[in-house]
Amino acid sequence: MSSREHVDVLIIGAGLSGIGAAAHLATDLPQTTYAVWERRDASGGTWDLFRYPGVRSDSDMHTLGYRFRPWRGDTALADGASILAYLRDTAREHGVDRHIRYGHRVVAADWDSSAARWTVTAEVDGERRTITAGFLWACSGYYDYDAGHAPHFEGQERFGGRLVHPQRWPDDLDHTGKRVVVIGSGATAVTLVPALADTGAAHVTMLQRSPTYVLPVPATDGVKGRLTRLVGEDRSYVVTRWKNIALQAALYRASRRRPDLVRRFVRRVNVAQLPAGYAVDTHFNPAYDPWDQRMCLVPDGDLFRAIGDGRAEVVTDRIATFTETGVELESGRRLEADVVVTATGLSLQVFGGAELSVDGETVEPRDTMAYRAMMLSGVPNFAFTIGYTNASWTLKADLVSEYVVRLLTRMRATGERSVVPVRDPSVEEVPLMDFDAGYIQRVVHTLPRQGTVAPWTLRQSYLHDARTIRRAPLDDGVLDWS
Repeated sequence: MSSREHVDVLIIGAGLSGIGAAAHLATDLPQTTYAVWERRDASGGTWDLFRYPGVRSDSDMHTLGYRFRPWRGDTALADGASILAYLRDTAREHGVDRHIRYGHRVVAADWDSSAARWTVTAEVDGERRTITAGFLWACSGYYDYDAGHAPHFEGQERFGGRLVHPQRWPDDLDHTGKRVVVIGSGATAVTLVPALADTGAAHVTMLQRSPTYVLPVPATDGVKGRLTRLVGEDRSYVVTRWKNIALQAALYRASRRRPDLVRRFVRRVNVAQLPAGYAVDTHFNPAYDPWDQRMCLVPDGDLFRAIGDGRAEVVTDRIATFTETGVELESGRRLEADVVVTATGLSLQVFGGAELSVDGETVEPRDTMAYRAMMLSGVPNFAFTIGYTNASWTLKADLVSEYVVRLLTRMRATGERSVVPVRDPSVEEVPLMDFDAGYIQRVVHTLPRQGTVAPWTLRQSYLHDARTIRRAPLDDGVLDWS
C-alpha cells in the first residue's frame, strides 16, 4: 500500500462493529471510498480471538445480529463459531472483505485542520505505514486484544498444573479427566464451567470472591420459530428483535426502580433450578443491586444442571495462596486442580491503543467529553463505536453507523469538510460509564467524560437512543460544520 493512498473513511477494526460500519457505507454511500485496518490476521474480532470451550454470545442473537441482516433460525444464545460465520458472511455479501487490510496495528492518527484530513500510521510487519482519510472511525471495541486482566496470585509460580487465561486458550490443552478450577464469576466463567463439565472434565469448580446475578434463559426462541413458520424469516426477525429489546429494557428499568423485587425474582428462579437445600444466598445472592454489573444469562440453565448433577460446584471464598497441586483458600479449604483458568476479566484499551492528535497536539481521552457517546469534543471527523453495557452491543453499533452515514451524506451534499462537537464549558462532567464492573472501574479515570445534559449524556437505553439519534437535527448548536 502506498503511503499516498487516501480514502474517504478509514475504519479501525474488522470485528462486529467494523464489519457493520463498512456494510452501512457500502449500502448507503456506495460512492464512498473506505478501508478497514485490522491489527490481527483475521476478521471477526472477539469471535475469532476467543477460543475457550463453550464460547458463546451473552446477548440474544436477534439483537446481537445486525438490524440490516437477519440472524437466521431461532437459536437465542449462539456459539462463537456460528457468530463468526455470520460476521464473515456479512462481510462477503457486502464486499467488505475486499477492503480489509490485515496485520495493521494503528498506533497514531493526526488531524490536519488545513488539509481537513487524518494521517493515520500503522505498524505492519515491523514497519510503519500511513494512509490519509477524510473521516476516522474507531471500531476496535474497548478491550486490549493482546492480554486480558490477569492479577498475580500468591504462590502461582509453584503451581504444577496448567494456568491459563480464557483470552489466550492454548490449542494443546486437553482437560479430559482433569480437575479444573475456574477463577471468576462473570460471563466467561459461567460459560466455561458447564462447557468443561460437558466435554470430559473430571470435575469443575467455579471459585468466586463474590456472587453474580445468573438468570437462565431458553436456548432457542420459541416465539421466533412460530413466527417464522407464519410470516417468514425476515418479518419474524424484526418482530423477535423488538420483542427482545422490549423485554431487556423492561428488566433493566425494573432493576433500577425496584431492585429488591428483581433480586427476589432472580433468587426464586435460582432456587427452582438448584438442588433442594442449596446455599443460594451464599453463591448466587450478590451484595449489589441487579444491573449494577452485567447480569449473566445461561442457556437452558446449563450451569445449574452441572451443579445439580455434581459435575461442577461453586465455591465462594478468597485465595490465600496457590500450592503445587491447586489452590488454598482463606477459609483453609484446599481445591486440588490440574488446570486453573483465570477468568478474571478484560483489560480495557481506548481506541485500540492509537494515540490521537489534532494539529500536532495530543488528545487525552479523559480531557474530552463524549457527544452522543460516539464522537469526542474538539476532535473533528472522528467517531467511535461502543456498545451498551445493559443490552446487545450491536444495537448501539447500528445506531452509530446510521448516524455517521447521516454526517457523511450531509458533508457530501454541502461540500463541508469537517464536523466537530464543541464542548459547552457550563455542562458538568461525570464518568462515562456508571457501571460497577471491575474492568470499567480499573480504567474509568482514563476514559472520555460524559455530561449531565443532552447531547452529552449516555443513557444506556436503546429505546431512547433509537428516537434521539435517528431524529436528532445535525444543526443542533453543538456540532460545528466548516
